[in-house]
Amino acid sequence: MGSSARPVEGVEAIGRARQGGDARTESAPPSGAARVHHTDPTVPARSLPGSLLIRGIDVVVAGTGLLVTAPLMILIAILIKLDSPGPALFRHTRIGENRRRGEPHPYAGPHKRGENLFGKPFTLYKFRSMYADARQRFPELYAYTYDDHELHSMPIKVLVSTKNPSTDPRQQPASALLADPRLTRVGRWLRRTSLDELPNLVNVLLGDMHLVGPRPDIVENIRYYEKQHLVKLDVRPGVTGLAQVQGRGNLSFHETNEWDVEYVRKRSAWLDLKILGKTLWVSLRGDGAF
Repeated sequence: MGSSARPVEGVEAIGRARQGGDARTESAPPSGAARVHHTDPTVPARSLPGSLLIRGIDVVVAGTGLLVTAPLMILIAILIKLDSPGPALFRHTRIGENRRRGEPHPYAGPHKRGENLFGKPFTLYKFRSMYADARQRFPELYAYTYDDHELHSMPIKVLVSTKNPSTDPRQQPASALLADPRLTRVGRWLRRTSLDELPNLVNVLLGDMHLVGPRPDIVENIRYYEKQHLVKLDVRPGVTGLAQVQGRGNLSFHETNEWDVEYVRKRSAWLDLKILGKTLWVSLRGDGAF
């Protein structure tokens, strides 16, 4: 069902290590408090006209998208409510753009114990695809503990869900490895069609996100970023991005970050338009969505 990452012009292909076996040694996650992130001088800054152009496109496309899909979103909300108890919308804290680059006071973690999140937290809106009490029913899936092998070789969708022990990761696509008990029946359909992301357009209108940019990560994952990947937090996150059209859920955690960094270094209005166009094709095919 998924496709492997395909290189685009000017971008080196990122190799994918699909090694089997259980990794027993857990890598020590880097300490956020111990690292200081400075703006990468090679990251191009958008000009004022360029920023206004991108913001204008964001507002027009997001506003139009919300109006056009309003009947569909109402139907989705009804289906979610009929399928399982709980709210139709899911609100979750994600890490956004780092707007304090060079300042002595970084964004503090949820417990304010010196943890640096390297970006401004914001509330992301999605359609709920999991049971409302999933955290209480499956607490082991919220430990967010990964080893080095998993971060480099396991498809990211599998990494954050149940690993199916009956399948061989060297021979099966990522979708076959996924056995997430938290997903509802409607939620599985929403994930496959990417319709659960439609409320992200609200975040675009609010200015939390662009249409195109690195996907915003959860708080618990920031500690696993390699130093060179922190640059992705120097730009505003997006609804879709280079990683989403180069493999999406089939990419590993670090592969996803590599594509995001590649986007940050090469971003332009023209690249954004190409990514938006390719996103439509990838979404229709369901590549990497499960």
